[in-house]
Amino acid sequence: MDMSIAALSVSMHQNQAMQDMGVAILKKAMDTTEVATEEMLAELAADPNLGAMVDIQA
Repeated sequence: MDMSIAALSVSMHQNQAMQDMGVAILKKAMDTTEVATEEMLAELAADPNLGAMVDIQA
């Protein structure tokens, strides 16, 4: 393992850039999921009478 300081620095920066990109992608996925969940909950709450009465027959 004979690496120069410059090569080690470049390698470390490349790893950090890849990690930063992965975190950014995960944040975007979380934001997209949050928006989709909020839209779904808004659609479910559109009719306040939905589910107010349940008919049960034995």
